[in-house]
Amino acid sequence: MHRIVSAVGMDDTVEQVEALMQSHRISSAPVYDTDGAVLGIVTGTDLVKFHATGRDPTVAKAWEICTYRPIEVRPETSISEVAELMLVHNIHHVVVMDRGALQGIVSSLDFVRLFSEKTKK
Repeated sequence: MHRIVSAVGMDDTVEQVEALMQSHRISSAPVYDTDGAVLGIVTGTDLVKFHATGRDPTVAKAWEICTYRPIEVRPETSISEVAELMLVHNIHHVVVMDRGALQGIVSSLDFVRLFSEKTKK
C-alpha cells in the first residue's frame, strides 16, 4: 500500500491531474470533493480514455473523468481479499479507508513488488 498519497480536488483540471501523476510517478490519484471526502479516483486508464475523446485537458475537470466511488477496503483487510476484489471488479487500484479518512492506495503493482520480494528470499 502507498501511504503517502497525492490527491487532487474535484475541480482540478485534467492537465493538473496528469502533471501531478507524472511528477510523482504514480498511476492514480484520489479525487476529493469540496467537503474533503473521497469522491473518486483518476487512474492512468481514465487519462488514456480522456485523451481519446480529444477534449481539452486545460478545461476538463477531475470529477468529469474520475471513477466514482472506488472500491474501498479497511486497513485490516487481508491482501488475499484485496486481490480478490481487484480480480472480481477488474481494477488495478483499491482505496484504503479508515473511519472516512484515506489511509492509502493498493495498486496491482504492489502485488508485483510483493511477489518479487518473496521470490528473492
